[in-house]
Amino acid sequence: MKATLSNYKQTPRKTRLVTELVKGKGVEEALLALKFLDKRAAGPMAKLISSAVANAEKQGEDGRTLVVQNITVNKGLVAMRSMPRAFGRSSPIRHRMSHITVTLGKVKPKKKK
Repeated sequence: MKATLSNYKQTPRKTRLVTELVKGKGVEEALLALKFLDKRAAGPMAKLISSAVANAEKQGEDGRTLVVQNITVNKGLVAMRSMPRAFGRSSPIRHRMSHITVTLGKVKPKKKK
């Protein structure tokens, strides 16, 4: 079960701070953690995980038993602007964007020895 978010307008470095918090957690626990996190990427990340759960439920899976198996944040587009500088020159301003992919998996029961 997957969901993707393309060209999210925040740098991958700042977005990865949020993804490391929820990796490997259950879906309900991850959504609760994102609800109280004071980062800009927390809202879109929660929405993306909810979308992945909806995709899984459409395929017949139980949404409560799913785990955030993997979240990857890759480099997206880079919008370029320029800032005026001294002596008529300009310097570049780079607005970096991110591609985020969420993969959900089932909880694997631990084997007893």
